[in-house]
Amino acid sequence: MTDTALPFDTASLDRLAQVVVRTGLNLQPGQDLVVTASAEALPLVRRVTAEAYKAGAGLVTALLSDEEITRARYRHGHDDTFDRAPSWLYEGMAKAYGNNAARLAIVADNPMALSDMDAGKVARASKANSVAYKPALEKISGFDINWNISAYPGRAWAQLVFPDLDADAAQARLAEAIFAASRVDRDDPAGAWVAHNAELAARRDWLNGQAFHALHFRSSGTDLTVGLGDRHIWMGGASEAKNGVVCNPNIPTEEVFTTPHKDRVDGTVRASKPLAHQGTLIEGIEVRFEAGRIVEAKATRGEEVFLKLIDTDEGARRLGEVALVPYASPISESGVLFYNTLFDENAASHIALGQCYKDCLGGTKGLSDDEVAALGGNSSLIHVDWMIGAPDTDIDGITVAGERVPVFRGGNWA
Repeated sequence: MTDTALPFDTASLDRLAQVVVRTGLNLQPGQDLVVTASAEALPLVRRVTAEAYKAGAGLVTALLSDEEITRARYRHGHDDTFDRAPSWLYEGMAKAYGNNAARLAIVADNPMALSDMDAGKVARASKANSVAYKPALEKISGFDINWNISAYPGRAWAQLVFPDLDADAAQARLAEAIFAASRVDRDDPAGAWVAHNAELAARRDWLNGQAFHALHFRSSGTDLTVGLGDRHIWMGGASEAKNGVVCNPNIPTEEVFTTPHKDRVDGTVRASKPLAHQGTLIEGIEVRFEAGRIVEAKATRGEEVFLKLIDTDEGARRLGEVALVPYASPISESGVLFYNTLFDENAASHIALGQCYKDCLGGTKGLSDDEVAALGGNSSLIHVDWMIGAPDTDIDGITVAGERVPVFRGGNWA
């Protein structure tokens, strides 16, 4: 679709590109950039590319996907091909990140694009991709480089979010929601991000000062104690990658997060929002943890996909992230269910199954995988966030001495 045919304000798209490059990535002069995006997001990819070169980028490489090309594989591909992935591509990406290239992902696809395809094939292909992508993913999860995820209002995605509107009106509404959540609907987006990062930093610094041993979540259907990793640190908003660049990995973002201890999670937890994963909507997730591991799991919809997900590997049944988001966050108050984790995780407190963020374990630079594990960090081929925060969520911080400190009351900061 050309710019003239877009049913939304392209001036806001210009500002989003600027925020992505200057605030999200904080792209450095001479630094290469690898972009992955849906072909539908070309209007934003083109703007980001131009803005990157204005910022002095070295080489910008854009890798585009297409929904119909992806669906063709599941319709016509031979069965034995679903256990394969383009490892040569991911090896190249890992090499680029090893040479300090920045990473940008632009999400725009229909979250339900594969919902009518064979769930077994989707799960096999996803696992094969996870295995092949792991060397590149480790550069990101380890925060070796500056990276960012942002969004473009794809038409099929928009119609899922706003099913009562025609295609143009739905895309315009989704664009408006993305621009508001990304803080580019204002006169000074960069200044708005400076102020927002300062607020997140204040929450982060308070939590780091408390040095809690665990968090206790309570709400309807949830009574969960999440032990925190040894020497854990809280992060959120703008953070410094190991290459020395301060960036905002997610635009938008409302969370502060850290790494749980993989062996010290106990209790029951119920999802507060649906999870869109592998082209399937998973609703009503309920799980029980013992000694860090999921021992019971069910869902009212998409249960087969969820069970396959947590059987990806041993680490898939353990937590790699816990994040705090007030229920009064702007994304929650918008009332929009995005069916996309980038947005929905910023509407509610959440946990993530799978791979931990190693940089949230203080002093992990240069440590081996065994040493990270000894601090409680989890290892897995997956990292999947799902939302557990609700209007009645209370959270207590538990100190090493067993004292309780209110952190959240009624879904918001105490």
